[in-house]
Amino acid sequence: MTPEEIKAAIQATATINLEVYYYWATAIMILIHAGFLMYEMGASRVKHTLASGTKNILAFAFMIPTFFMFGWWIYLAMTAGFIPNFEAGAGGVPWSDAMGPNLQDNASGVFVAAFTLFACTTASILSGAVIERIRMMSFIILAVLLGSVVWVLSASWGWHYDGWMTKSLGYHDFGASGVVHMISGFFALGVLINLGPRIGKFNSDGSANVIKGHSLPMTATGLMLIVVGFFGFLGACVIFPGTAVSFHETMWTNIYGQPTTLSAIVFNTLMAVAGGIIGCYVMTRDPFWMMSGALCGVISAAAGLDLWYPGLAFVVAFLGGLLGPCAAKFIENRGIDDAVGAVAVHGICGVWGLLAVGIFMGGYPPVSETIPAITLWGQVVGIGVMAALGFIPGYVVSLIMKIMGILRASDAVQAAGMDVEVVGDAYPEEIRTEIN
Repeated sequence: MTPEEIKAAIQATATINLEVYYYWATAIMILIHAGFLMYEMGASRVKHTLASGTKNILAFAFMIPTFFMFGWWIYLAMTAGFIPNFEAGAGGVPWSDAMGPNLQDNASGVFVAAFTLFACTTASILSGAVIERIRMMSFIILAVLLGSVVWVLSASWGWHYDGWMTKSLGYHDFGASGVVHMISGFFALGVLINLGPRIGKFNSDGSANVIKGHSLPMTATGLMLIVVGFFGFLGACVIFPGTAVSFHETMWTNIYGQPTTLSAIVFNTLMAVAGGIIGCYVMTRDPFWMMSGALCGVISAAAGLDLWYPGLAFVVAFLGGLLGPCAAKFIENRGIDDAVGAVAVHGICGVWGLLAVGIFMGGYPPVSETIPAITLWGQVVGIGVMAALGFIPGYVVSLIMKIMGILRASDAVQAAGMDVEVVGDAYPEEIRTEIN
C-alpha cells in the first residue's frame, strides 16, 4: 500500500470507530431512563405508580421527534444568543443531508442521537419532581419545552466551542452540571411553585409530612441504574479522536476541544459516585438519600470531570453529598413539594459544580485562540444564566397552564390516584390495599 492508501485506511477505521463509540454510549444512556422509570415509580404511592411511569415513557418518546424537528437546529444556530445563525443551523433542519441516512456520513446521526438522549434526561429530571399531581399532557408540553428548546439553547451557548459563553466568559462545563442539571432543576422549581404540593404534604401550620413511596428497593435500584447510565452520558461528553474542533486533532478532547482522556473521566466518575454516597450517608443514614447522593456527587463533580485530580473530585462530590439533603430540606421548608429532591440534587448541586470549577480551576490555561482560560467570574455568570434560563420558562409557561386550569389534576383524581389516567393496575387487587 502507498502512504496515501495507508493514511486513507487509518482515517476510515477512525471514522467507523467514532460511529461505534457514540452508538454504544447512546445505548448505555438509555439506562438512565430505565433508572428514572424505576426510581419514580418506586417513589410514588401505589395508586400513582403507573401514571408516574407513563409520564417517563411518553417524555422519552415525544422528545425524540421534537428534537429531530427543531432541537438540533437550535443547538447549531443559536450559539451567539437569541439571534439565529441560519447558515450555521442549515445542517440541523430535518430535510438536510446530515439528518437522514447517508452512507458518506458516519458522525451526524450518532451525535444527534447522543444529544437527543441528553434532552430526554432533562425531561426525566422534571418528571420526578412533579409526580402524583400534574396532568399528563401538561407535563408532556413542559417536558418538550425543556428538553427540545430550553436545554438546547443553554447547550448552544455554553456547551459548544463557538458558544458565546464559551468564547467570552471562559465558561467550563464538561459534564453538564449547568447546561443539563441546573437548567432542569431550576425549570422544575418554576413549575413546582405553580403546581403546588401533593394533598396532605403540608399541615395548616406549614410543617411538612413525609409521603413515602411504595417501594424503596425499587427506587434505590432505579437510582443505581441511573449511575450506570451516567457512564454513557459522560462518555458521550468526550470528543472521539479525529473529530476535535481545535488543533488537538489526534487525541480525546472535551466538547471545547481541550485535551482529556477516558482514564480521567472514569477515575473521577467513580470517585464522585463514592464521595456523594458517603456525604449523604453522613448527613442522613437514609438509603434513599445515599443513592441520591451518588447523583449529587456526579453532578457536583461533572463540570470539571475532565480536569479534577481524583482526590479533589472525591472532595467536591462529598461536599455535594452533604449539600443535597440540606438543600432539599431548605426548599421543603419554603412550602415547595419536590417529591424526589430534583431541585436540590440537580439544581443546587449543579450550582456547586460550576462554582467548584471556578474556585479550583480558575486560570486553567486556554488551548486555542478562541476559548479563553477558565475564570471564576465566567462560572458565576454562567450560574446566573443557567438559573434564569431554566426558571423563567418553567415558571411562566406553568403559570399560564395554571390560569387555564390545565396544569394540576383535580383533588378527586389525586385522591383516587393518578393511575386513573392510564389503563391497568400496578399490582394485583388483592395486595393493593395492603401496600397503599
